[in-house]
Amino acid sequence: MDTLVKRVIDAIGEVLLGKDNQVRLATACLFAGGHLLIEDLPGMGKTTLAHCLAKVFGLQYERIQFTSDLMPADILGVSVFDRDQSVFRFHQGPIFTQVLLADEINRSTPKTQSALLEAMEEGQVSIEGETRQLPSPFFVIATQNPTSQHGTFQLPESQLDRFLMRISLGYPNSASERLLFKGVDPRQRLSEMSGVVSTEQLIQIREAVSKIRTTDPLLDYLQRLVDFTRNNDRFIHGLSPRGALSWLKSAKSWAFIHGRDFVTPDDLQAVMGAVVAHRIKSPEEHSSDKREILDFILENVDVLSDCA
Repeated sequence: MDTLVKRVIDAIGEVLLGKDNQVRLATACLFAGGHLLIEDLPGMGKTTLAHCLAKVFGLQYERIQFTSDLMPADILGVSVFDRDQSVFRFHQGPIFTQVLLADEINRSTPKTQSALLEAMEEGQVSIEGETRQLPSPFFVIATQNPTSQHGTFQLPESQLDRFLMRISLGYPNSASERLLFKGVDPRQRLSEMSGVVSTEQLIQIREAVSKIRTTDPLLDYLQRLVDFTRNNDRFIHGLSPRGALSWLKSAKSWAFIHGRDFVTPDDLQAVMGAVVAHRIKSPEEHSSDKREILDFILENVDVLSDCA
């Protein structure tokens, strides 16, 4: 498994230069069976990373460009009357795929965004009174621009909570950007990518992640962190039980991709920014404050020596 994980990370890293930590977080998210939200300015490589993730897992995928006039039926599908047979026939929308790339998701209205809620939580959609199962595995990889950008609609908390992780890419480092200046073409490398993980292997990886061990002291530490977000006056609201479980699941996946069969406090801290920042709320809502808020939590919750 270690060799397979390395192949996945290396394959994505050859396209998305200088973003090793973000690539590992994104890989951990999908290994844990979660959905991924990538937020950043235009031109940072959000869509490229999403395409890489879809191709490296060798899964069927569809891309939807979210716009202000996109309707839920454009995502889910619609029934069309067949005059020859005198019946309505359902035409599946692009959501019926294994990997759905929701590009610039926050450029659509909240009504259209909400069309993804049931699909992301339960792997099914209810259309015209009938429940239809989605393919398995089913991943949503969404990109969004900062809400300060013109023509965006902020994702509601209920929608944000469906994403296991939210990550940001940021500007490339000098060495990586110099390679781009010299003619290294990420799109060319992307077009040459092939699947690294089969569906069967992905299922095995997800099963292995679920079996990563945790100790009682480790869970005590996690509970203290969660309780702190709920009881400290600095937060309007803290982590929900689902958010806490998402944190633990992500930490297990992070441990797995680093070749361990047990979770350490370092694993919880490594995924904290991606899992926790979009789930807690404080009066300090600017993204520049998020790192300071997370550090505030860690500084006020002790790690006991017997957690490891």
